[in-house]
Amino acid sequence: MRTLSAIVPATNDPPTLERCLSAIQGADAAPEEVFVVRHPPHAGPAAARNAGAREAEGDVLVFVDADIEIHPDVFRLIREAFAADDDLAALFGSYDDAPAAPGVVSHFRNLLHHHVHQTAAGPATTFWAGIGAVRREVFEAIGGFDEERFGRPSIEDIELGMRLTSVGARIRLDPRVQGTHLKHWTLAQMVRTDFRDRGIPWVELLLESRSRSAALNLAWRHRLSAGAVIVTIGSVMCRRPRAGVAAAGMLVVLNHSFYALLARRRGTREAAAGVGLHALHHLTAAVAVPAGIIRYRRRLRKE
Repeated sequence: MRTLSAIVPATNDPPTLERCLSAIQGADAAPEEVFVVRHPPHAGPAAARNAGAREAEGDVLVFVDADIEIHPDVFRLIREAFAADDDLAALFGSYDDAPAAPGVVSHFRNLLHHHVHQTAAGPATTFWAGIGAVRREVFEAIGGFDEERFGRPSIEDIELGMRLTSVGARIRLDPRVQGTHLKHWTLAQMVRTDFRDRGIPWVELLLESRSRSAALNLAWRHRLSAGAVIVTIGSVMCRRPRAGVAAAGMLVVLNHSFYALLARRRGTREAAAGVGLHALHHLTAAVAVPAGIIRYRRRLRKE
């Protein structure tokens, strides 16, 4: 039996913390210890998770974001996975398809995450710390999260997953490991996150590592979707309606399963709005590519 240490970064004193902890404490096969990291105030999640890991004694570290209400079977599934596979280094799950926060943007954003993770089950080359578990000895061996580089919420978990993979550690995405996301998203927050906190640093990370990763949001379907959005906008600007309609149709075909999920869970009106939000999401990611390349080259010149 593997012992579990749950670590919840809460340095920003989130209003969702009570619901998060209640779900952890009431879960099946609950962890042997729970660390809620509140200090230092306003420290980034990378530093907070590392601080909790330094105090933990469990065989497996289970990171749970403070704005997630886990499902009752999460810890049981994690225990079973590590008990059944001695070579498994890390495991992560996804949001469920019933986001708690109101609003079209919140529904879209949380269901997009759910869909991406639910359609990528199995071996992974990345990691997600929203609900993610790592063997403590493996986590310590690679030095934990890079808190110096990622002082605010960013892609610190993705970078950790890439380092794990680079040393031969095996990671698995188990879509059964789920939790309800309680975070409220605004449109401005979505664009800022996609551009500044995820897009640019992700491009830099890929250039540094010379990686050709096609994991999760980097899958070819997502890259082709970004291209379709760019062609649609370019066609409209050049007054080529047929090309624009064809490119927009390609976007819908490539992502029909996601749009069907939106329609099923939120209705046709929100599904239609979701197509526009999805296009904006891909456009922001595409714009982040040249910005990330520029920042990477500037950093190289300084070094």
